[in-house]
Amino acid sequence: MDESAGIIAIGSDHAGYKIKEYIKLTLAAEGYLFKDFGCYSEEKADYPDIAHPLATAVQQGLYKSGILICGSGNGMAMVANKYPEVRAALCWNKEVTELARKHNDANVLILPGRFISPDEAIQFIRIFFFAAFEGGRHKTRIEKIKIK
Repeated sequence: MDESAGIIAIGSDHAGYKIKEYIKLTLAAEGYLFKDFGCYSEEKADYPDIAHPLATAVQQGLYKSGILICGSGNGMAMVANKYPEVRAALCWNKEVTELARKHNDANVLILPGRFISPDEAIQFIRIFFFAAFEGGRHKTRIEKIKIK
């Protein structure tokens, strides 16, 4: 993964908790570090309570990127994309994940915990963190996202 990313911000609600813990365990064994924004069990947790602090931290530049997981991924994406410097992408297959980085310069990976396996999550994370933004015409489009 991108070594310049340093610590990876990660968070989930209760529906994404098991996958989040699997991600941390699997990738920590390879030396990756995480800042866990919650939740910390399978007890009910509201996705905005996790997404807002993580998106704020990415917005402020405290973390280069992040990973958010909830049941469908939609709730986390809706919250994270409220922040002007966050480009959160809901990714459920390899192609979408790769294009989210290459064409959209996404900096927060959203995973649908109820619709992918833990191993798919790891696969998508690897794609997300290794794919490089292509710039060019895509950079021009990214610059048009912000509301003026």
